[in-house]
Amino acid sequence: MNFNTEIRKILFNPILGKLIVLTICFIIIYLLNKSAKRYIFYKITDSVMRYRTKKMLSFVGSVLFIVTAGFIFSDKLGGLTVAFGVAGAGVAFALQEVIASVAGWFAITFNNFFRVGDRVQLGGIKGDVIDIGVLRTTLMEIGDWINGDLYNGRTVRISNSFVFKDPVFNYSAEYPFLWDEISIVIRHESDDVEAEKIIKECAEQVVGGFEKGSKLEWNKMVQKFMIEDARVENFLSLTVDGNGLHYTLRYVTDYKTRRKTKDQLFRKIHQKFKSSSGRVEWAVTTLELSSRSALEWQIRQS
Repeated sequence: MNFNTEIRKILFNPILGKLIVLTICFIIIYLLNKSAKRYIFYKITDSVMRYRTKKMLSFVGSVLFIVTAGFIFSDKLGGLTVAFGVAGAGVAFALQEVIASVAGWFAITFNNFFRVGDRVQLGGIKGDVIDIGVLRTTLMEIGDWINGDLYNGRTVRISNSFVFKDPVFNYSAEYPFLWDEISIVIRHESDDVEAEKIIKECAEQVVGGFEKGSKLEWNKMVQKFMIEDARVENFLSLTVDGNGLHYTLRYVTDYKTRRKTKDQLFRKIHQKFKSSSGRVEWAVTTLELSSRSALEWQIRQS
């Protein structure tokens, strides 16, 4: 008899009933969330929009579950207000980095610090943003032991709290172009007029296509920020010293093709110099090293 009474108490325990209801609600929210993600996978073709929608659905599902749990157990929370307040203060102190990361996630999401696909530098690490989580941002790293803006194969997870501590360098958000330059040194005896003509022709062929798009984007920057109008057309400057004629070509290029653009410029310029019949030649510094001692050299001269 006592055993049956205990069973009834357990089965009709209000807390157990609420846990069962919460479990059912969790299953329903999970299935709805999963169905919605499957639906957008087929309906949304743009990968960026699909990624953001899936992230938003996960966030909404989590919030909905927390709100549901609070509503179900609302009558049990009234007497624990003081205890929760003291515990909350302790948790906030212990998890201040986590809280800062969550705040960083809100800042990233709603203040447009950067988006998935942007090329950024966070905490001294450069890379392309491949995921923005609630606590961490994941980058596909570029550079380090690899010369140029190329992937090195590492993924890096950085705490979102970095947006409050260090500068955030974004290579693509407002203005998806970069200024870059190359240096070309030719001999004093070279035909400088022909050299300038070759360099300008090669620049027009390689980077001329970027200038129109970069001008439109820069006009948007001028309208949005307090910034002066800048020259986006490529231009050539000259300095002269004992080593030769130093030409510096400055130009704009897409932020993801900086290395490729530089390679194309040097290849075209080099081929043009070779076909100039000796009128334009690269400046070369030549040193002759000898293994003979200074004494042997003096004897030979005498």
